[in-house]
Amino acid sequence: MEDFITDIETQEENADFIEEQDDAFYEHFRFVADKGQSLLRVDKFLVDRMEHASRNRIQLATGAGFILANGRPVKANYRVKPGDLISVVMDRPRRETEVIPEDIPLHIIYEDDDVMVIDKPSGMVVHPGHGNYAGTLLNALAWYSKDKPGFNADDPRLGLVHRIDKNTSGLLVVAKNPEAKTHLGMQFFRKTTQRKYTALVWGNVKNDEGRIEGNIGRNPRDKLQMTVFTDGENGRIAVTHYRVLERFGYVTFIECRLETGRTHQIRVHMKHIGHTLFNDERYGGNEILKGNHTTKYKQFIHNCFEICPRQALHAQTLGFVHPKTGKEMFFESPLPEDMKGLVEKFRSLF
Repeated sequence: MEDFITDIETQEENADFIEEQDDAFYEHFRFVADKGQSLLRVDKFLVDRMEHASRNRIQLATGAGFILANGRPVKANYRVKPGDLISVVMDRPRRETEVIPEDIPLHIIYEDDDVMVIDKPSGMVVHPGHGNYAGTLLNALAWYSKDKPGFNADDPRLGLVHRIDKNTSGLLVVAKNPEAKTHLGMQFFRKTTQRKYTALVWGNVKNDEGRIEGNIGRNPRDKLQMTVFTDGENGRIAVTHYRVLERFGYVTFIECRLETGRTHQIRVHMKHIGHTLFNDERYGGNEILKGNHTTKYKQFIHNCFEICPRQALHAQTLGFVHPKTGKEMFFESPLPEDMKGLVEKFRSLF
């Protein structure tokens, strides 16, 4: 229980730089209100049932969307009714889930005693859990570091400082000691890191560059999706800057710079302004959203989907200050073959 509460606090402190993977939240605890339950605020309800959990900590958890009533996120003032199912969830599995070492190749582009920078391929889940307990980046790290003193993939004080979705490719930084993780974490929190993504989106983006600001939170109608809330009260503030790199009529090749790091941020923000990522199944980008519906065009798009069978999003650049030396570090990942082939396919139309 104490580990769970610590995770809640860490999540809140680092809310600006944690980028969740595609998985839904993982249930850690559940309580069912009995038939005689009087109306009671959910924070008070949980304080009475969770050892070591203060009311303030529970309120932090509700603010982060970690408290569900009958499967939907609620605020701290939600009143529990008889028969309500109250779930406490997190964006990662319970800590007792052991990370099993697996001999999976890692593309490590930089490593020293404090940090490691990895170029993750698309299709690889970052953290074990929710049906993906094998073949993840942490399983690979556990194998790679099994004979290295001081690094334990099960230790939450070490390891991944941020995350990217399963079907997003690109750069991630790993901390090899607690001091490095704290130092790097504060850089993400203070928005001093440099992160740029490349993406192919549906439609002809009107402006050559722009800024998208809109609170992002869990979609109340579909917990596997995030959405933009326009009321200013729900979700967490999120800011994405974009720049057009190349136009192909029905699709646009863009660069995105993150100011914050919310779950599915680029995917959600681009959909919000009418430019869903190409072949993003979760947000409807795997349908023909622009262009005609002739047999020839539909076959062309079908071929494009086969060339890049995932959302066309790549974490291309990563910059940070080294936690020990203070030196500015900058890394760049080339466009992966599937996205490169996709862009070339559209270029062939012109």
